[in-house]
Amino acid sequence: MTYHIIYDGNCNLCVTLVQLLESLDKGERFTYIPMQDQPALSNFGITPSDCELGMILIDAGAPDRRWQGSDAAEEIGRLLPLGNVFVAAYRALPGLKWAGDRLYQQIRDHRYALFGKRSATYSSAHPSCCSLTKQARG
Repeated sequence: MTYHIIYDGNCNLCVTLVQLLESLDKGERFTYIPMQDQPALSNFGITPSDCELGMILIDAGAPDRRWQGSDAAEEIGRLLPLGNVFVAAYRALPGLKWAGDRLYQQIRDHRYALFGKRSATYSSAHPSCCSLTKQARG
């Protein structure tokens, strides 16, 4: 199974997390599309305003199956080796999911102020086949 992760390619935190996933997954399960790649996003009917609600995870085999924001982060964690154990524990602890959702929203809404904005959009070493633009890596 392959999943597309739509991330903010201008956000230092988002790019760092994508780079971590790239090193763990090596393109086996996840491909990446920066939210700045509008031609690729239009293949999925995703608009810039959709991206304002946070990262998006799309099941490549069933593109209507999507997760966004903290739900996408949890699903990505669940798909990683042994990740399901940690995500299940996180979801089971009373109040932790609620707090995690609020924390995600705060970071999402203030990511540039907290972590900085890149001068160039990061394009993954494992782009989605739908990704049409080629931008500088790094």
